[in-house]
Amino acid sequence: MKLMRRACVLLALLLCGFGGPAGAAVRYPAVANAADVARIEAYLNNLHSLRANFVQINPDGSTVTGKLYLKRPDKMRLDYDPPSKLLIVANGWDVAYQDGRLKQVNHVFTNQTPLGFLLSKQIRLSGDVTITNLEHRGGEIQVTLVQTDEPNQGSIMLAFAEQPLELRHWTLIDSQGYATHVLLEQVETDVALDSDLFVFRDPQFYPELRR
Repeated sequence: MKLMRRACVLLALLLCGFGGPAGAAVRYPAVANAADVARIEAYLNNLHSLRANFVQINPDGSTVTGKLYLKRPDKMRLDYDPPSKLLIVANGWDVAYQDGRLKQVNHVFTNQTPLGFLLSKQIRLSGDVTITNLEHRGGEIQVTLVQTDEPNQGSIMLAFAEQPLELRHWTLIDSQGYATHVLLEQVETDVALDSDLFVFRDPQFYPELRR
């Protein structure tokens, strides 16, 4: 259970912490084909909203499921299914992590963890992030990224179906080498999402929302 919570916190921070500014210098390794990078960037920048079920495989082998909502820029919600009592909401200036089991709510402000990868207005796979690997495998394009200034703090590998290009899953590896896998299912893109999904209401003040 401890590793599962650790994985969820890592998921929230890495998804909201990776990202490069539009004017950043390009830094691609030889293995990264510029055409592949441009294609991925174009796909992500044209991804205005997404709704999907997800399966999260934690470092200890346990699994949890839930629903992912993404509305670019800035907004994300990870709603975990019972018996898990976890909820992660990013709303543009704040990332809230609610653990109903521990009755705790933690906040990370975007000035501490710049709201970036997948949520930024303009996504670039360069500058603040560096591509360490890009390969074609089993009908997928897999790209691995690290933070340019802190490459030892963890990585994220994004896997896209090639034809048509579509985000399928990602793997987060923390600084200790623990891997968390998130697989997306029943992906819907460019769907209308209620803005209320991205409003976090603290259960301390809304007891009816306690998990």
